[in-house]
Amino acid sequence: MVLLTFNIAGIEAATKNSIQITEEERLKITENNTKAILRILDVHDIKATFFIEISITEKFQNTIKAISGRGHEIAFYNKNSSLEQVELAKKNTQDLLEKQIRGIRQKDFKLAEENLKLLEFNYVSNIDNASILFPLKRLKRNTEIVEIDGLSIVPESISPYSQLPYNDFVFQILPMKYYQNMIIETLKNDEFVLIYLNSWQFTDFKKYPFDIPFYRSLFSGRKMEDKLDALLAWINEKELATSRMKDYVF
Repeated sequence: MVLLTFNIAGIEAATKNSIQITEEERLKITENNTKAILRILDVHDIKATFFIEISITEKFQNTIKAISGRGHEIAFYNKNSSLEQVELAKKNTQDLLEKQIRGIRQKDFKLAEENLKLLEFNYVSNIDNASILFPLKRLKRNTEIVEIDGLSIVPESISPYSQLPYNDFVFQILPMKYYQNMIIETLKNDEFVLIYLNSWQFTDFKKYPFDIPFYRSLFSGRKMEDKLDALLAWINEKELATSRMKDYVF
């Protein structure tokens, strides 16, 4: 099973040459990137899970409704919000969609699992930092979903042979053929492959002068769209099963 997921968050990077990009403009970029992702998913009729960063949920309501209306799952991505902020965002988003929000993703800042369970989340999908050196590390970790007091903990996927994780950076820099082979290898060994990408990777950094490392701007923007398009076409060609997170976990 291929679990395709996207982290949707505002771009926080500084700009070059003191050029000003307002918060409204940054949010619009995120909206446009999300629409590009949706168009590609529509072409290939593949459903995914969108982890919306807590702090933008209130201003992102129209896009959230568009994502959900196309049959994709809405979940949360918590960068540094408090438990109270998460609870409020969950209530408001559930009222907006008239659907239960079941999943949450965390990275650096992690709320306690027992507190997330109290907020009636059903699964947690935590991720690690992705730096230029991270893929070079030999990784050993559990890649099976475990349940703790009724809360499912979904780990990141790792290729059993190359030991590369399926994070945003690895997808961006690896040749597609190598990435496809990783997926096949992993599905022979594990029941699922969890892939995640970030909305900012679809930004045209020639048009928007954000100050980000050169290696992170490689193959971004339209090249990222083309790469996602190629991946989804290959998934359908190989008839690989795909699923939203909530459907697979439960």
